[in-house]
Amino acid sequence: QVQLVESGGGLVQPGGSLRLSCAASGTIFSINSMGWYRQAPGKQRELVAAITSIGITNYADSVKGRFTISRDNGKNTVYLQMNSLKPEDTAVYYCNAYWAALGRYWGQGTQVTGSS
Repeated sequence: QVQLVESGGGLVQPGGSLRLSCAASGTIFSINSMGWYRQAPGKQRELVAAITSIGITNYADSVKGRFTISRDNGKNTVYLQMNSLKPEDTAVYYCNAYWAALGRYWGQGTQVTGSS
């Protein structure tokens, strides 16, 4: 059974940093792409950043220059380094992974709160 387990969320002051991690398990198939989405209260879920198996990245305009996505293919893990956090970054962050052989899976979500 495929599982995505996220960690690293929490409360941080504006201007601070957090690092999210998401580890995939339960399959021998290689992951095609991984990414992070977020959903703030009353808003739709939106893409934050994504990365392909060969390291091509894509970012939402609102996080460019502040967030960095990376992955360790050997560990089936994706990371999101978040710097210069703003109150508007507050949301539940969801890990996402896509396998051509299996389809798309989601993590359970981790809360990130940027507040003083």
